[in-house]
Formats: sequence, C-alpha cells, structure tokens
Amino acid sequence: MAPPNPIMHAALNRINIDEIKERIGPPPASCAVVAADHVTAAFIWQESGTINDNHCHDYDEWWLVLEGEIDWVIEGRDETVHAKAGDFIFVPALTFHHIFPVGGKPSIRLGVALTGHGHLHERPERKVKVTLE
Repeated sequence: MAPPNPIMHAALNRINIDEIKERIGPPPASCAVVAADHVTAAFIWQESGTINDNHCHDYDEWWLVLEGEIDWVIEGRDETVHAKAGDFIFVPALTFHHIFPVGGKPSIRLGVALTGHGHLHERPERKVKVTLE
C-alpha cells in the first residue's frame, strides 16, 4: 500500500524544487514526492551538520543529491563518499550507511526506497550465501 499524501499524483504531473520547499517549510523537512505500492521517492531537506542514524535496509537504496553536499559513510569502504548536487549514490542491501549533510549549507536529496520499509538497526540474517571465485 502506498504511503498517504505524496506530492505527485494523477492530477499533478510536474513540480519543481522551489515549489516543494514552499509546501514543506524550512529544513529539516521531508516528504514523499512519489509513492506507489512498490517504490517511494522521498525529498529530504536537511541543514549541514544534521545527525542521521546509522542503518541498513533489506533492499538496495539510492539517492540523487539535488542541492548542497552530503557525506556517506558506507560499510566496507575505507573512505567517506562525498557527493554534491548532481551526484547519484548507491548502497547495496544489508550495507550499513550513515549520512552526513556537510558544506555549511542545507542539502536536498531524493531518496528512492521500497514503500513501507524503514531503517534497520540490526542486520537481518542473510538467506542466501554467494561465493565468488
């Protein structure tokens, strides 16, 4: 089932970033821009220095940075992934990641996730083992 009240719907096929900002108010703010039974795109507007939780998901997750700069600390990577407006970020399922808006200005990212699935703070047991040779 789709989350309630996404901004986009059958009668609203286009909206721009400034219109979304006006609707949701100043940061920190977020909302579902598009929500369907299987996928949700969330508009996430945060001040630089905002602290988010370290978490994972049981599905792949990805984002498009629309404004500002954001650092991702991604499990298994030696270095922080730094992204700025126009960059895509991808994190595989069951990979812990911690998101840090940086750069002294607010950032906006569009996060694409499975509808109805939230953050996991403990890794679920893997059901399939893959061995690469």
